Amino acid sequence: MLTHFLHRLQAPGWPGHLLAMLAGALSTLALTPFDIWPLGLVSVALLYWLLAPLPGSQAALRGWAWGLGLFASGVSWVYVSIHVHGYAPAWLAALLTALFVASLALLPAAMAWLWARWLRPLHSGWLSVFGFAALLVGQEIFRGWFLTGFPWLYQGYAHTDTWLVGWAPLGGVWLTGYLSVLTGCLLIEPRVWRGVRSAGIAAALLASLWLGGLGLAQVEWTRPVGEPLSVALVQADIAQARKWDPAHIDHTLALYRDLSYAQAPVDILVWPETAIPLLESNARGFVQGVAANLAERGTTLITGIPVDTYEADGSMRIYNGIMVAKPEPDIYLKHKLVPFGEYVPLEDWLRGLIAFFDLPMSSFSRGPADQPPLHAAGYRLAPLICYETVYPAFTAKLAAQSELLISISNDSWFGHSIGPLQHLQMARMRSIESGRWMMRGTNNGVTALIDDRGAIRARIPQFRQATLSGWVQPRESLTPYLRAGSWPLGVVVIMTLVICVGQRRRAR
Repeated sequence: MLTHFLHRLQAPGWPGHLLAMLAGALSTLALTPFDIWPLGLVSVALLYWLLAPLPGSQAALRGWAWGLGLFASGVSWVYVSIHVHGYAPAWLAALLTALFVASLALLPAAMAWLWARWLRPLHSGWLSVFGFAALLVGQEIFRGWFLTGFPWLYQGYAHTDTWLVGWAPLGGVWLTGYLSVLTGCLLIEPRVWRGVRSAGIAAALLASLWLGGLGLAQVEWTRPVGEPLSVALVQADIAQARKWDPAHIDHTLALYRDLSYAQAPVDILVWPETAIPLLESNARGFVQGVAANLAERGTTLITGIPVDTYEADGSMRIYNGIMVAKPEPDIYLKHKLVPFGEYVPLEDWLRGLIAFFDLPMSSFSRGPADQPPLHAAGYRLAPLICYETVYPAFTAKLAAQSELLISISNDSWFGHSIGPLQHLQMARMRSIESGRWMMRGTNNGVTALIDDRGAIRARIPQFRQATLSGWVQPRESLTPYLRAGSWPLGVVVIMTLVICVGQRRRAR
């Protein structure tokens, strides 16, 4: 009876597709704020098992169903952004969110089709588990790049607080995710557990992955440089609906000024993304005035601010920027922009159709790809503005040139959804990968100080107006991941998949 039921689930048809959709949702439960990390292993194990007997077309449907479950549960906050802050009717926001989720799910669908049609080994359980882990993580890497990328909901983030995180300084979140997927596939693949010798090898491999991660977590990959810096981060909790309201700008500026002046002297004081709701050319006097007063107390002000520049032809460009406010300001211009929030794809067609395509400050230009770090209090800071924190390779490149990470964000777009907490978890992984402390300043949460091992040393709860004070320790030297990036893992992924293709052809 049980065997028949399991075969029916694996076979083509809606029961298996429904189970795949539920399995995809389990990956979201493995991430913050739920943090039930074993469910991530169950999720990928079920997907691997459900794809085992299927031909290409049915595998694609099952992979799409798994993707639907993953993205519908994991990026539901998109609805909040479109409906609440984009002023779209509920039905239209739901439709646009559904289209977004369905489109993202095409990537797991393509992955599943490739697996069933070209890659799935026919006779080797060992090659199968390594091949599937390589393919799934390869899909995540591709998703982080394709069409500017959407590097959200990676399997490796579920292990920010497990033993596997010890591997992150060696290969980043993708290596951690690879080992996580490998674990799930090993646990459910019956062929690797047949026979005493094979079962012993499988058990030893699992033990080495997890105990190895525990051991690696004890390694201090970077070292302190200089004395700790005193810092303060202002969380003003400005409602998104009032942020760009001209009638509210004076109140916003006065609030940041007064909260900053009330703070005891520190080395660095941080205001969040676009804390100044004016163009830099219009706000220069205000910012320089506050910065000068703070400098008299030994404090350097760093703020998010829209930066306007003029091209040779007289046209104006506006950038989402972060500024170290001093007589000769040090400025970084955001490179990784959020589609629709900071720029509108197919702008000539979409502008004016609905209010969501005409959000305030949705015409930012993209900053240069290669920019130097910021300098404050005698150290180099790797600047990350909001969405940029979720790009592993992008962050690693900046972190390798710096002693500290600074991330400013405005997660007000996500409301009370799980989005801001997911974002915080990804920021923690960036600190682990780089062995760097992070100052994370946000408008309404989660403002936090994160140490070089990803631990949150201090934080302000969401939706609270407060100033967070604490210490950060600059660190130097590079983790293996900062030195080599993802290339070693990429080579392993490609070689494994090539071997899978070769074995598949020879077995036919």
